[in-house]
Amino acid sequence: MVRTCCIVFTACLIVAPLSGQEPQDPVTGRWDLTFKTADGHTFPSWLEIRISGNSTHVGQLVGRVGSARPISQIDYANDTIRFSVPLQWEQGDRPLSFEAVRTDSTLAGWMVDGTGARLPFTAVRAPALQRAGTPQWAAPVKLFDGSDLAGWQPQGNGENSWKAIGGVLTNTKAGANIATRGNYGDFKLHVEFRYPAEGNSGIYLRGRYEVQIEDSYRQETSSHRLGGVYGFLIPNENAAKPAGEWQSYDITLIGRRVTIVLNGHQVICDQPIPGITGGALDSNEGAPGPILLQGDHGPVEYRNVVLTPAR
Repeated sequence: MVRTCCIVFTACLIVAPLSGQEPQDPVTGRWDLTFKTADGHTFPSWLEIRISGNSTHVGQLVGRVGSARPISQIDYANDTIRFSVPLQWEQGDRPLSFEAVRTDSTLAGWMVDGTGARLPFTAVRAPALQRAGTPQWAAPVKLFDGSDLAGWQPQGNGENSWKAIGGVLTNTKAGANIATRGNYGDFKLHVEFRYPAEGNSGIYLRGRYEVQIEDSYRQETSSHRLGGVYGFLIPNENAAKPAGEWQSYDITLIGRRVTIVLNGHQVICDQPIPGITGGALDSNEGAPGPILLQGDHGPVEYRNVVLTPAR
């Protein structure tokens, strides 16, 4: 039985914006970062800057991979910010160090990574993604028809191990992720999934916000476990089934507000996702994006993948 949401949808219309708002000073707020590597590729990141107490700047960072990590102090003077954070999943033996200069509503600077490489980046303020009124829904769309992988494409550098087997979208071993060729803005998504013992996967909404899939039966709730938005939102209960059983998500994403129903239990109720999560395809939060299924951790199965887009 689905529990009643803690607040009705219309309540979100009077909630103060969480990003894109008038900043307390020129650098506070949320920023969408884009890095450029030496070989010309790019990868996304995310930064939040807040004021703690009277004048100390603190915040949190989402890197190329991993979850949001706290920043205990950000030095800010002469339109320049400087800070460092410990390594999480990155390579190297030194903290990540950042320096950037603010110009109008942008940042431009560089990060020195754990190996000593210097990577330039630019940043823009993250959009508020507020929506006016109640969404009108179009007809549901089957993203996987059970017979082939038409409409999907592999992502990443790993071997593509995704196949249609017996009506099930199956990742047979750790390899590439897979994403829809179509992009979506606001939507409702129904998906059923199954994983083996210690299985791990994830569903990226718009290719940017990971709803975690992990063998979490009878474990403490966490944003890193089943039902959570990775690194940000913790489910209000553990509704996981044992590994090897089919389970279901019903996810509604409107702007950056998400409601997640896991196995019939509403575990996240109309909560804002602060920013992109590790492993996102890009940091262009204002644009539609695909549904991405994570395949780089190991075997996992999906079926009945149905998306209802907003008009």
